[in-house]
Amino acid sequence: MTGFDIQLIPCFTDNYVPLVRDPATGVVAIVDPADPGPVAEALERLGWRPSLILNTHHHPDHVGGNLELKARYGLTIVGPRGEADKIPGIDRAVGEGDAVSIGAITGKVLDVPGHTAGHVAYWFEPAEVVFVGDTLFAAGCGRLFEGTPQQMWASLNKLADLPGLTKVYCAHEYTEANIRFALSVDLENPALRVREVSVKAARRLGEPTVPTTIGVELATNPFLRADQRTIAKELKMGDAPPLAVFTALRKAKDNFR
Repeated sequence: MTGFDIQLIPCFTDNYVPLVRDPATGVVAIVDPADPGPVAEALERLGWRPSLILNTHHHPDHVGGNLELKARYGLTIVGPRGEADKIPGIDRAVGEGDAVSIGAITGKVLDVPGHTAGHVAYWFEPAEVVFVGDTLFAAGCGRLFEGTPQQMWASLNKLADLPGLTKVYCAHEYTEANIRFALSVDLENPALRVREVSVKAARRLGEPTVPTTIGVELATNPFLRADQRTIAKELKMGDAPPLAVFTALRKAKDNFR
């Protein structure tokens, strides 16, 4: 199995920017450059010269470094077709099923609207990696700023269908807070209790909880488990369909403190 070298660069208070290198060719991509300063510093430290930016959606904390990094490195910016007019410096607009390559490793674009209307993810099956932006988080999912619950539920199920060992690179360190909410709606889940311990230990050491995997999320993420009767029961929703349960979960998380 061919893999990437991936360095996770912290930006702002909780953003992560993956620097992704194909070791066979030395080609480097930047995913959602939030802040050009820390990204450029990391690239110089590593001795990596990027040729590509992959944007998942248009929010400023994902595209804020586009123009400065493009001017500095002369790289190509790839972003979602549905948000092309909002992606600074975009050179190539992509959507569902389009191929994107980082060196010798080719991935596929997935349309995953919900957080924003045109959000995409980049799935590199040969490397067992997916870059999901703000659609799926470790133990959580993105807020519905532009999309509908139906769109987000479909998007999450599309990601849930990826192989269980797929590493999930999301864009924020929200895991501890997400697990606190998850425990409030999925009390009977022993895997979630185990995950709580490991996440707390990692954060005490200042270690990231990203990447996660599809398998871990299927076992512990309530937003991927909205079809589980235990969660519907906790929400007092009886035999409600999964979409209704998901919608209630997202609303509850929006108001959770």
